Amino acid sequence: MKSIIVEDEYPAREELKYFIQKYSSIEIENEFDTALAALKFLENHHVDIIFLDINMPNFDGVSFAKVVSKFEKKPKIIFITAHKDHAIEAFEIGAFDYILKPYSEERMIHTLKRLQKREEKNEGGKLDIKKIILYKEEKMIVIDPTKIYYCEAKERETMVYTEEEEYISKMNISHFLEKLPGNIFFRSHRSYIINIDKIQEIIPWFNNTYNVKLQNMKVEIPVSRNNVKTFRTMMDM
Repeated sequence: MKSIIVEDEYPAREELKYFIQKYSSIEIENEFDTALAALKFLENHHVDIIFLDINMPNFDGVSFAKVVSKFEKKPKIIFITAHKDHAIEAFEIGAFDYILKPYSEERMIHTLKRLQKREEKNEGGKLDIKKIILYKEEKMIVIDPTKIYYCEAKERETMVYTEEEEYISKMNISHFLEKLPGNIFFRSHRSYIINIDKIQEIIPWFNNTYNVKLQNMKVEIPVSRNNVKTFRTMMDM
């Protein structure tokens, strides 16, 4: 996948390049400190992804994204900005993600994994999903990760729940998330991962958060305030 970075602050561009190069195979074709220069480049070049700031001189990122959204082949736009006020407008344009600065390394890795998984699915039609080894009563059990409904952090281990069974992973929840297919699993809360394909009901909760009910499960899983925007994007809400 080819990408460009449109960001007027040099340190921010360098930090972004570091994460992209370290945690993905996404190629950085070019970088720009103005949206107008980026638009001129796109007249003769196609890219798959645009990492985009909002507050830039002369021509802001939202206006730039509106122009790009009319392209016949639309790049995925990831807003990376300190301005939270434009989130709703960004998703109306069709942004792939909206990340607020200062962003965490975990947040950036999650977005890059989603991009990679989406591309793998588009290229192959079907994801190559590897089996996962879990533990139950000291036995090692091999399962298909798509059968997992949700996971819960338990000290340095992770409890893993399917429709009928519960297992233990010896990994903490952050490391376990890295083993899961990024297109269907989402860390809704610091203590929970959910399989979005198993969601049956989304319940509005306090402070603009949600609780999630899963198919054939009585438990309700929280979506924390820090993860609501990403959740809404993944669910096309």
